[in-house]
Amino acid sequence: MKGSLTKRLVYLMILGLFSLNFLTACNTVAGAGKDIEAAGDKIDDTATKEKND
Repeated sequence: MKGSLTKRLVYLMILGLFSLNFLTACNTVAGAGKDIEAAGDKIDDTATKEKND
């Protein structure tokens, strides 16, 4: 029984580490998406300004 409990604990710890890694990656991708969107907005604004001049 002790071995079974140890295996469960190890599996839960591994699952927790993978879950934490996945959540961190999601935040990183979301942040990169916002940065790319902001850069696109600046390019669009500059293009519109140059077109109107």
